[in-house]
Amino acid sequence: MDHVVYLDAKTGEMAELLSGEKSMIIQGAVGRRMPCGKVGTGDVLYFINNNGEGIVRARGKATNVVNSKKISRREESVDFILRHQDKLQLYNGQLKRWAGKRYLVLIEVSDVEDVAPFKIDKSAYRRTDSWLPVGNIEIIKR
Repeated sequence: MDHVVYLDAKTGEMAELLSGEKSMIIQGAVGRRMPCGKVGTGDVLYFINNNGEGIVRARGKATNVVNSKKISRREESVDFILRHQDKLQLYNGQLKRWAGKRYLVLIEVSDVEDVAPFKIDKSAYRRTDSWLPVGNIEIIKR
């Protein structure tokens, strides 16, 4: 399964993945939303910056996926995140963003590499928050 993952352009998250400084990404929400339960080991992740340009610039492979159970207290979510901070490499602002979410998904990523940049057609997706489960990337390439 292929997925398009939006990364934090302001903090240089894509560069950190490409350099190997960061080896895990995080997603989360108050309710169960993508990619909770929908991404698995071996899935291919195509990375795009969340700066509005709409261009995929890198890809990697999901090598380990950790879906949290429902988290009821902010302290629990912070503890869950901090146990993986060595791979997440979150800045304070990012930590605040994810702290308090009831569902968290941690995805360990390997083999991150640049790709020839390409645009995607996301018109078939009503929500384009930060994760698109595309099935086959070729279907949405422009």
